[in-house]
Parts: sequence; structure tokens; C-alpha cells
Amino acid sequence: MRISASIYSDKKRDLSETIEDLAAHHVDLLHVDCNDDPSVFEDISKIRTWCTIPIDLHIITKHPSNYFDLLREVPVEYVTFQMEDLEEELVIPADITGKKGLAIITPTSIEAFDKYQNFDFILIMATIPGQSGGVFDSVNFKKIRDFQKKYPGKSVHVDGGVNGEVSFILRNMGVHTSVSGSYLFNAPSIGHALMDLTKRNLDSQFLVKDFMIPLSEAPAIGEEASVLEVLNEIEIGKLGFTLVVNQQSDLKGLISNADIRKSLIRTKGNLSQEFISEIMNTTPLVIQETATVNDLLQQIKKYAFPILYLPVVDQNNKAKGILTFVNLIKGEI
Repeated sequence: MRISASIYSDKKRDLSETIEDLAAHHVDLLHVDCNDDPSVFEDISKIRTWCTIPIDLHIITKHPSNYFDLLREVPVEYVTFQMEDLEEELVIPADITGKKGLAIITPTSIEAFDKYQNFDFILIMATIPGQSGGVFDSVNFKKIRDFQKKYPGKSVHVDGGVNGEVSFILRNMGVHTSVSGSYLFNAPSIGHALMDLTKRNLDSQFLVKDFMIPLSEAPAIGEEASVLEVLNEIEIGKLGFTLVVNQQSDLKGLISNADIRKSLIRTKGNLSQEFISEIMNTTPLVIQETATVNDLLQQIKKYAFPILYLPVVDQNNKAKGILTFVNLIKGEI
């Protein structure tokens, strides 16, 4: 996951000093907020003479067409327009370069992106736009999942309330870019903050249930399912496994690709007479829904083998959802 530094959140130094510090620490992007102020393009022009870090421009305006000529004169790598402020149709001319994004605030549905499917990404504002130092609203975890499911080919960017813990969760969810402002500049140093945004030992405010994939969206089959139904559920879920639950949502076990492979070996390739009770792992590793992020990491560290996914249960062993670490593993490569 890329870190986009919100340059105007540094209230203590001149812009040139801020950019020099960010460049020295190899930040991925420079996030420039434009609250209907064309003068930010003068700053962007200056930044171009100081470093080669890509510009991530977020424009809040009623009339986006007022900025099209400026974007032609001073091109940026990423440009985002805030949807809620628009009073004219947003149609970005084809000759304006860079990746295009639509920014929405927390109460706005991701359906707003339907009109902008030619854009490259969505920017989810997890706090109030323009408010530095706000707290990340956990409802945005579901918005991210919903958007990724509906638009699997589009990227997700997140702005607001990104601290070390939220950064870990967003990496695990496959978010492309997170914007960091006050958290980055209020730390003892930018290097210290960047380490916090990428480290694995974290202080926790969120629980597993805040960001897990809920049972309603997870691959799951009943105890009476056939082997073919199991295979179909694993294929549809695209995660390499399915939960097995009863009608009361009690977690009875888990069937993975590895379990299917072992069964094929045992039956010499004939699964036609197999019951899923003979195939499934009845004692899979699980995580409690009330576990913190730090609890989760400490549990994973206990095992010598890699953990690719974890069923999530409550105190009564009711299946509540799943965690998968596929995106996190990809991001760490």
C-alpha cells in the first residue's frame, strides 16, 4: 500500500522544508488538497523543481471545468474531484493525463461511482474532508469491501484517520493508497511515522469484527452439502476454502483445497461416496470476533506455518465471518 503525504498538514515548516523531508524518506505520493483554490498549482509547479515524487491532487469545487486548463498546464499523476460539492457534470477531457478518481464522504454510497466507471479509483473520505486529525469511521471497512466486490478492477484510496493500526487493516484489505496528514507530521519525525504505518506490532482500537468479511459474504456451506456443492462454493469464493456451518450458524469445520487434495489421495481419486464430514477439518484455527488487531497478530505469531485465513467466531463458537491475508501477503512481497 502506498502512503500519500498530505503536504498542507505540516503547519510548522515552509513547504520546501516539508517536501525535502518527505523526499528524503522516500514517501510514495504527495497529497495536495485544493479547496477551490487555483493557487495550489503554483505550489505544484514549485514541487516539480524540488523532487520527482508523484502528485496526488484532491480538488473540492462546484465547477471542475474551471480546473481543466490548469491540469493541462500543470499535469499531475492522480487527480480526484469531490463528488458531493459538484454543481456541474463531471466530465474530464481525454487530453488531461494522469489517473482519475472520485472522492466520496462516509455517508455517500459507493453507488455514486456508477456514473464514473471510466475513472481509475475511488477516494473514500473516512473523516470529515479538510479536518486534519479526525478518527477513522469503521463503517468504511464495509464500504471498501463493497466497492472492491462491485468494481474489482478499480483501486481504492483512503483519506482520514489513518494511523498504524488502520494502515495494517487497509493493507490487509488490499487498499492501494492511504493518505496521511496529521499522523505523519505530529510524530517525532516523518521516518518514525512511516515506520508506524508499516510496522506489524500495533496498539489496537478496532476489533476483528470491525473489518472481517461477515458470514453473509463468506464462502460457507451446510453440513448436508454434497462434495460438488463444496467444490462450487470454494470456486465461487475464490479464497481456497469454505466454512461448514449448521442451521444455527455453529462452526462445524472448514474445507480447504488441501483437504480436498488429501481426500483425493485417500480415495484414489474417487470422491463420489465421500461425505463432507470425512473431508473437513473439524478443528480449524479460529479467531474471536472481539479480538483486537494486536491479539490477532500475537495469535498468528504463535504458529510456525503461514496463516492464510481464519474463521471468526463468537464466544459460543457461532460463525461470524472470516479473515483472509491474501492481500496483505501480496503487499509485503
